[in-house]
Amino acid sequence: MTSQSTMLLIAFLVALLVLSYPLGKFIVQVAAGSSDQAPVSGFGWFNRAEQWLYRCAGIQAKSEMNWKTYALALLLFNTIGALATYSLQRLQFWLPLNPQHFANLSSDSAFNTAVSFISNTNWQGYSGESAMSYLTQMLVLAVQNFFSAATDMAVAFALIRGFARHSANSIGNFWTDVTRCTVYILLPLSVIFSIFLISQGVIQNFDSYREANIVQPLTYQQPKVGADGQPLNDAAGKPVLETMHTKVQTLAMGPVASQEAIKMIGTNGGGFFNANSAHPYENPTPLSNFMQMLAIFLIPAALCFTCGFMVGDIRQGWAVLAATTAIFVVMTVVVMYAEQQAHPGIGALGVDQAHSLLQSGGNMEGKETRFGISASALFAAITTAASCGAVNAMHDSFTALGGMVPMALIQMGEVVFGGVGSGLYGMLVFAIMAVFIAGLMIGRTPEYLGKKIQSFEMKMTSIAILATPMLVLGGTAIAVMASAGVAGILNPGAHGFSEILYALSSAANNNGSAFGGLSANTPFYNVMLAIAMWFGRFIIIVTILAMAGSFAAKKRLELNSGTMPTHGPLFIVLLIGVVVLVGVLNYVPALALGPVVEHLQMFAPK
Repeated sequence: MTSQSTMLLIAFLVALLVLSYPLGKFIVQVAAGSSDQAPVSGFGWFNRAEQWLYRCAGIQAKSEMNWKTYALALLLFNTIGALATYSLQRLQFWLPLNPQHFANLSSDSAFNTAVSFISNTNWQGYSGESAMSYLTQMLVLAVQNFFSAATDMAVAFALIRGFARHSANSIGNFWTDVTRCTVYILLPLSVIFSIFLISQGVIQNFDSYREANIVQPLTYQQPKVGADGQPLNDAAGKPVLETMHTKVQTLAMGPVASQEAIKMIGTNGGGFFNANSAHPYENPTPLSNFMQMLAIFLIPAALCFTCGFMVGDIRQGWAVLAATTAIFVVMTVVVMYAEQQAHPGIGALGVDQAHSLLQSGGNMEGKETRFGISASALFAAITTAASCGAVNAMHDSFTALGGMVPMALIQMGEVVFGGVGSGLYGMLVFAIMAVFIAGLMIGRTPEYLGKKIQSFEMKMTSIAILATPMLVLGGTAIAVMASAGVAGILNPGAHGFSEILYALSSAANNNGSAFGGLSANTPFYNVMLAIAMWFGRFIIIVTILAMAGSFAAKKRLELNSGTMPTHGPLFIVLLIGVVVLVGVLNYVPALALGPVVEHLQMFAPK
């Protein structure tokens, strides 16, 4: 690592801690249960708006739900959201705010996108600036960015209440939780952040696309089409290309800043443009890049403190934060180091790849010069540690080991900070597993946060941990065996396998970033990835809510001399070990076939 990388990482962690602690204390007010719901201090107008929303929707805000009713309301809400998102994509050509007259999306692409945005995955098989109207971007995609993030936070609140409550039959009210998360947390933060982004140069308008004359004429090739509009092929079946010349560049416009803000704060990741946060209209400056990285981790880090405050022991929140930070720092150092290394193939040509004052050195392929290696590698680690999926560099262009780190962070289950809410409840699942393993070792009934861990909780924990590896590895196996799956691979060999493995890992773990190189906007991948996204999200959520209901019904035990402390260094190390071993061990054979083999081939004698 360079000194620049080290200073950037330290500055990021310090800024994150300074901002997340007070936000965590504030979120405690928002997470107050429905029965004891109190106005949020300093938000008088918002409090009145909240009550008005309840009256309009006919919601009994102070009526709490058991876990089954809570889960049913959550599934109904997200199913309706998916149907609305799908419908608008299929009708956008006839709807307003479509200055470029974009056609309706195909049924499989619309289905994939609908599931993607309601599941907080935001996998994008389409190119936003050439497929989606302004109305579609705002009315369903941006709105689902809010609702999917609020859903995750609501589930995290329900689980924390399960630990905090004593012999209770309810875990809160889903409609109240979603409303309060949106009104008091996501919306104000997004407004503030969008204004900051506009100040940095992110665009926000409803203009038609503009054309600009370029200094040097551009020559390019594109497939030639016949009179019927279909691509022409030669005798060998290959596309016939025709050479085109242009002196004009089309500049895409649109309401970008508003979507970019919730994309980061809600750990959604869906970009307005196909290049995502590498596009200068989404992420124009090094300062905007740094603040976007902070926005991704802000709420996930704050929720660690929220958990500690709500269960009555802030040390528990510090323990979870320490475990996630330790894993994150190690993984970030690896990817920064890997990307700063010289490529042996290029080095054999006598090219100087050393870092110096005159050049960045290392692997600059696929990275923006305005960010460089350090900020690009850190962004990659952050966006895959969280369930964000936004990218400011192409992960497909990373070195073999550098590309393995984002993949491994996703495969851990998005618990290293993770998404807003999903990261916390995912890490708490691993904490339950950790105390269970410790209990087996010392011969005591495991306890966590004053609640006994019994057979039901362990069954739910096993389902939550094993569901996504089954979806990832099973889906990857199907894709590499099916001709439609292999046809989408751009690169042969180990790297091509990594492209498929990354896509399924990203979808099932609800990250949404793409390794690149895989042509995934096909009926085969649109349907397969949508299935992985849906079950990868809602199987986990239902098991979490089931555990929340079980914990809430139990008595809270008093600490005694035989209780294992879950806030000290020993537990933090145990938790890290469980996350690394249990979370990644399932994927070791698959990683060996992909990035590990590719790395060894890089140094193999020719």
